[in-house]
Amino acid sequence: MLISREQLEDWEDQQLAPYGFRSRVSRGRAYPEDEPAYRTLFQRDRDRILHTTAFRRLEYKTQVFVITEGDYYRTRLTHTLEVAQIGRTLARALGANEDLVEAICLAHDLGHTPFGHAGERALARLMKDHGGFNHNTQSLRIVTQLERRYPDFPGLNLTWEVREGIIKHETEYDASDAADYDPEKRGHLEAQIANAADETAYTAHDLDDGLRSGLIHPADLRPLGLWQAVADSVGWEGEPLTELDRHRLIRRLIGLLVSDILQATSQAIQNSGATSPEDIQRLPANVVQASPEMQGMNRELKAFLYENMYRHYRVYRMQVKAERILEDLFQAYTSTPQILPRSIQEKAKRSDLLSVVGDYIAGMTDRFALTEHSRLFDPQVSL
Repeated sequence: MLISREQLEDWEDQQLAPYGFRSRVSRGRAYPEDEPAYRTLFQRDRDRILHTTAFRRLEYKTQVFVITEGDYYRTRLTHTLEVAQIGRTLARALGANEDLVEAICLAHDLGHTPFGHAGERALARLMKDHGGFNHNTQSLRIVTQLERRYPDFPGLNLTWEVREGIIKHETEYDASDAADYDPEKRGHLEAQIANAADETAYTAHDLDDGLRSGLIHPADLRPLGLWQAVADSVGWEGEPLTELDRHRLIRRLIGLLVSDILQATSQAIQNSGATSPEDIQRLPANVVQASPEMQGMNRELKAFLYENMYRHYRVYRMQVKAERILEDLFQAYTSTPQILPRSIQEKAKRSDLLSVVGDYIAGMTDRFALTEHSRLFDPQVSL
């Protein structure tokens, strides 16, 4: 038996909550296409994102630790997969469109630079007089312009709702200009779920990587309410922290965060009286949220990570080196464009050099940026 797209759309009508987004009512694509017989629009979008060059490059882009620090720390790719997993769980439990959530989650970091937020800060500073740089905006540029995989249009020709979810991605640290995507409206429920999944994933796995690396010691975490709640829930009484203990604790942390978001969000939706996706977007505040108590404990943990991990001298040294590498590359390329690869030079002839250089650097992996810097500035390294 074959299940058609129409049957999948009927299934959405039957299974999704009234405020979950149906693929059959999508505002569609910028360029008309015949749709597949056995996939919904959002399933097709998800699959297109998975096959991009930008997605594959996430494997060698930094989350916190530069790739040279070891093979066991998170990268942008593993982070993205963890976000997608949490997003699917939240969507399924809340009656949201799981395929739409997954597509947004998989695309949300496509525009990240090498070397994580240090690289983004450097590129934003270098591009401040030339349109600036923001990784959410860059993610949208990738899926609408920079990826060239089809003869009839630039980008991936994703649906409006996926593009809207990408540009309206927001966390405590991220926000973008969504002027072309109904800026008076909030992100739809699925976009809000992707936001919550992102925050949940990076809080949990940054703590995990911090413990694994030795930058954070379990004793330092004792004053934190959320850590104590996690430790109590698994019956962990203190050091030594074995690898198995760490896995149990991080797994329980994610479970507590997700369960809290589900309970608080379900109550917020009920209180709002929303009965459609449009209702969700017209509300004065996001409905996908943690409880006030969990928000307080989570903020305490984030403040701890900021002071004790992100600002740790070892991490800070990596960030300083990363920013210097990207600054050197940018100055070399823009002052002497003849050293750029021929294909990038050709792009620069048809567009603005600085914009093309910005796109080129943003697309680099950590490893490529390190190698390119050595080729250009170390006389002993072969070109």
